[in-house]
Amino acid sequence: QVHLVESGGGLVQAGGSLRLSCAASEHTIAEYNMGWFRQAPGKEREFVAGITWGFGGTSYADSAKGRFTISRDNAKNTVYLQMNNLKSDDTRVYYCGASRGGLITVEKNYNYWGQGTQVTVSS
Repeated sequence: QVHLVESGGGLVQAGGSLRLSCAASEHTIAEYNMGWFRQAPGKEREFVAGITWGFGGTSYADSAKGRFTISRDNAKNTVYLQMNNLKSDDTRVYYCGASRGGLITVEKNYNYWGQGTQVTVSS
């Protein structure tokens, strides 16, 4: 069992930055692929960014490329999502997930989820 807790969300003006953190407990995340997804009310959860457990390869949604950066610190058992140049369309609840395997861009491959953190970007 992996318990994930997101933090770092909040209200920011368009063009601003936020750094989301996802802290894991009860099990190390070192052997898990990790990802960030986001969800708007009434819509499906969508992939934002992912990072593999070994090499640390990353993948980004087109909407995140060039603006967001995912990273992991296995020693701290934490994954981060640095979000720059935020836009009003980035307003979502952001979720961190841990995956034992499979494509990191696919939601069904994730085994554990955090409770989410709200990001609101004002224009």
